[in-house]
Formats: sequence, C-alpha cells, structure tokens
Amino acid sequence: MNPTDLLPDVRQLAFFPHVRDLAVAYALALVIGWNREREARSAGLRTFPLVAAASCAFIQATERITADHPEALARVIEGIITGMGFIGGGAILKNGGEVHGTATAAALWATGAIGVSAALAAYDVAVVITAFTAVTLYALGPLKRENRD
Repeated sequence: MNPTDLLPDVRQLAFFPHVRDLAVAYALALVIGWNREREARSAGLRTFPLVAAASCAFIQATERITADHPEALARVIEGIITGMGFIGGGAILKNGGEVHGTATAAALWATGAIGVSAALAAYDVAVVITAFTAVTLYALGPLKRENRD
C-alpha cells in the first residue's frame, strides 16, 4: 500500500463552501453574542459564535455519510437540538424564587439553529432567525426592564 493513498486528494477537498458556511454562522451569532455580552450574561461574545460554528461543523462533518440518507441527517440535527437544550439548561439559574437566564438559553438554542441553517445553505432562514432573536433581545429587553419597576 502506498502511504499517499491514506491522504485525501487535495483536488477533492472543498474548503470554500465550509469556510463560507462557518463564517456566515459565526458572523450572524456575533449579533446575538454582542447583546448577551452587553447585558453581562453568563454566555456572550465568545460563546454564541462558537455554538453557531460548532452546530454548522457537525452538519458539515457528517455530510458525506448522510448525503444519501436524510434520516441520518435528521438524527444529527436532532442531536444538535438536544445538545443546545443541554447547554441552554446550564445557562438557567434559580436564585430563591426567581429564575434567570431563560432568554440566554433560548438565544443559545436559536444560535444552534443558525448554525444548522448555515450548514444546510439555508442562509435566508439563518438571517431570519438572527433577526427575530436580535429584535427580541434588543427591542424587547428594555420593555421588560421597564415593567419591573
């Protein structure tokens, strides 16, 4: 056996589509991460882009083995959704009778969906999820603070 047979053919590697999708997921998640950072939440500017990029990467890493098996891709997506719920659960804190972090948890879940959408080249969906999440965090956040007083 020739040792070069173990290495992938460089001509078959598709770096650009992967980098493009990861960059889209990362950039869109920055919008959400910036809000959480400004609000001094447990997850922020570093966490959200990493969550989106990782969600995107899980889809990309399995695309060769799931290409002809949509049910296999659905299982990968299901695993990502479950993982986002687990990470979000870690962001929720209970202090006495008050619960904090539910908006951050929901935003983490939405960020996972952004990463999956980018990986599937559903950029329109990724942008819409980002827009809805950003409007919820940026515009509705001050309304909630006003109602506390």
